[in-house]
Amino acid sequence: MGMPDAEGHGPPDGLPDLPPEWGRVVVPDDPSALAEEARQVRRELRRERRNSGGRHGTPRPAVRPLRLPLLALLISVLVTLSGLAAVTWPRSTRSGSSPTVVPFPSATPGPVGPVPALDLVDAGNSPVPLRGLLPAMIILIDVCACREQVSTAAATAPRDVTVITVTEGRSAEAPPAPGVRPLADPAGGLRAYLHLAPHPGTAAALLVDRDGTVVRVVPELGPVEDYRADLVGLAG
Repeated sequence: MGMPDAEGHGPPDGLPDLPPEWGRVVVPDDPSALAEEARQVRRELRRERRNSGGRHGTPRPAVRPLRLPLLALLISVLVTLSGLAAVTWPRSTRSGSSPTVVPFPSATPGPVGPVPALDLVDAGNSPVPLRGLLPAMIILIDVCACREQVSTAAATAPRDVTVITVTEGRSAEAPPAPGVRPLADPAGGLRAYLHLAPHPGTAAALLVDRDGTVVRVVPELGPVEDYRADLVGLAG
């Protein structure tokens, strides 16, 4: 049981007395009266934390500077991107010197596919079914008449193999050599089907058997020895 103080004020029944070394404790009615004491207590607590080195009394770990690793990573990324750009960036082919000329292949051996069912035009502007002239050697002379090469091919072809010259005009021109059937392809369907781009000064040719299969494409008609065996074989 608590004992009353000198003024007769004592604790209520059931509560122990405060330690005598605390002296007299007065609890104000307004809590704001303790604001100054609260600030002083907080200052002392902060001072103790700073002196102890951390919030929980343990030394704070040193923070490792990240500037150098980040800089090294950035340089590595830039170098990698520069290398990729140098490899994939399209290079310009323009230069002060003359362009490099890639040799055009003289022949494309092996079966290619069926000849398209085209109707060409003769000198009288009458339609001529191309498949009705097979087997045949078809020579595209829209950018080069190449009379010497055409004459050699006509002289080498077997009797039942038709040698046809094709231009892209509205009507067929005069035959450049004896024994040749001149026709015209106004729409350019034959060259477009074969994906043969015209090359000035050259004539392309294709050898077609009786079944309409293109057995050989000669992008640049040259010496007859290059295609003689295939031309003779069309008669078989």
